[in-house]
Amino acid sequence: MNRTAFFDIIRRDMAMARETVAGIEALLDAGRDLPLDHMANVLAQVRRETGGWMAPIKETVMPRHKNKNPTDKEVMRRLERAWAARKLLGVKAPYWRDGEFGRGQMQLTHARNRAKFGISNRDDLMLLPISAMVAVRGMRDGMFTGRKLADYDFPGAIHNPPDTNPRRIVNGHDGSDSEVAASHVMFAAALLAGGWGTVKESLTVAAPVAVQEPAQSERQSRLTDLLAFIVAWFRGRG
Repeated sequence: MNRTAFFDIIRRDMAMARETVAGIEALLDAGRDLPLDHMANVLAQVRRETGGWMAPIKETVMPRHKNKNPTDKEVMRRLERAWAARKLLGVKAPYWRDGEFGRGQMQLTHARNRAKFGISNRDDLMLLPISAMVAVRGMRDGMFTGRKLADYDFPGAIHNPPDTNPRRIVNGHDGSDSEVAASHVMFAAALLAGGWGTVKESLTVAAPVAVQEPAQSERQSRLTDLLAFIVAWFRGRG
């Protein structure tokens, strides 16, 4: 994959701190066998989960925070304050008091969830290779909510109603369906520009067929068509 071409696309829409680049690189490495649209959705979901940082963070960290790795004590203090102010809608019990708050690129919580991935030390979720593995494997195998990438027919599914939106792979109704869909389109264009995967991986095929690598002009035409779609889609949002 031409990662220079890939990053040239996403730099138009995202700030690229050193940690952000490293986080994206780790996800690309962990998801190297995923089809293009599946990889795009992993990146889009992580962008939402990390507030655009793309690297492992702890729960309560916001884009405005300069310190992306506060102490556990500080995270729990923030959560306690939000709990007291009744800002944690849908939370029935203070799960963070034993230190099992969200960590990593997918904000994994609770020891039982870590155990699914064979992770005993919760601080390991802040390590890039482990965090990226959790993000890719969790979405691929349906280990977060029971829904998995293969349950969705991309890219049409990114505009589906809330109950069948790919955001359900990671979280419930949190109001971010459109945000994740827009990120998916952007990342898909960047992956295509970088030459991600094979034609068979990148396109939906109705039945197993012999697929030949297209000529360079054909690949360029597909890229042009996709970029034109993206421009029209964003104009429609405005």
